[in-house]
Amino acid sequence: MRVLIIEDEPKIAGFLHRGLTEEGHQVDVVGDLDGARLAVRAERYDLLLVDRMLPDGDGLSVVRELRRARDRTPAICLTARDRVEERVEGLYGGADDYLVKPFELDELLARMAAVTRRAPAAEQLEVGDLVIDVAAHRVRRADQELQLTAQEFSLLRYLAENAGRVLSRTRILDAVWGVTHDPRTNVVDVYISYLRAKVDKGFERPLIHTVRGAGYVLEDRPR
Repeated sequence: MRVLIIEDEPKIAGFLHRGLTEEGHQVDVVGDLDGARLAVRAERYDLLLVDRMLPDGDGLSVVRELRRARDRTPAICLTARDRVEERVEGLYGGADDYLVKPFELDELLARMAAVTRRAPAAEQLEVGDLVIDVAAHRVRRADQELQLTAQEFSLLRYLAENAGRVLSRTRILDAVWGVTHDPRTNVVDVYISYLRAKVDKGFERPLIHTVRGAGYVLEDRPR
């Protein structure tokens, strides 16, 4: 699971980073609202751990912004505020759970498992006129069904889940193939070319774009 910790207290942030990393999670840490906003724009997270009391404001504001943008990434508020009305405010503000400091790592792990288990997975992904039916493993573009292999589908789904974000070859390798490859491998480039031949060929507007020196992005760009 990829987790973003939004926490300005170094000892707590270090404790969480160490504990979650040891549990096998990929963890990023930021210490203020600006860093959090940059992080969620640049990366797709499976879970947010959000401190309410940050140097530049209330961490709950980041969750509210995501919810207004219809982003349902699970979020757990971590805070020293233990008044009932503040916990209620956090839950109504879009948080999925609320954990009062100090807490045990085991309790946090249990709550993380609970909120991510009940988070609904997207059944359909849309980018421009491209529609991906996740459950049925079917892909259409402009009402034309596309025939993809299982690996092509996995790659396209990952690109669509991160539509508008530039993804490096290394990140794509890790997410789609799930193993460590020789950094000189060209498997990502090969499969991108396969996808382009099926997703973009014959259509007026390409959706798969190369960002030189950075990677690839699936995006419906205006003319």
